[in-house]
Amino acid sequence: MLSELLDLEHRGWSSLCDGTGADFYGRIMTESGVMVLAHGEVFDRGAVEDSLRDAPAWRSYEIADERLISLSDDQAILVYTGRAYRDEEEPAFVALMSSVYTRDGDEWRLALYQQTPVPDPHASR
Repeated sequence: MLSELLDLEHRGWSSLCDGTGADFYGRIMTESGVMVLAHGEVFDRGAVEDSLRDAPAWRSYEIADERLISLSDDQAILVYTGRAYRDEEEPAFVALMSSVYTRDGDEWRLALYQQTPVPDPHASR
């Protein structure tokens, strides 16, 4: 289960890097799925698709410290630290991320995605 869901996370991040995120998340999110984003907003599936259509692409990303919380054979939570880069001069976006998946037939669907920003330890206080 961990490898399946981690593969989906990588496919999602890859779509954010190549500009196809709106299509990817429009397909993978459940009908009532939401994303709770680092900037403090909650987007339903339609808002996610709309926001990703014109969003600047990420240059690269990393997933680390991944953990799986299995709720049942058909529901699980993937928790990890995500690090993503846009412009070379911008600092990395670093957040603790949680993705709640539910199986719909043979497919995993994203019901909830949540980001908690990790403060930059080098930022001035």
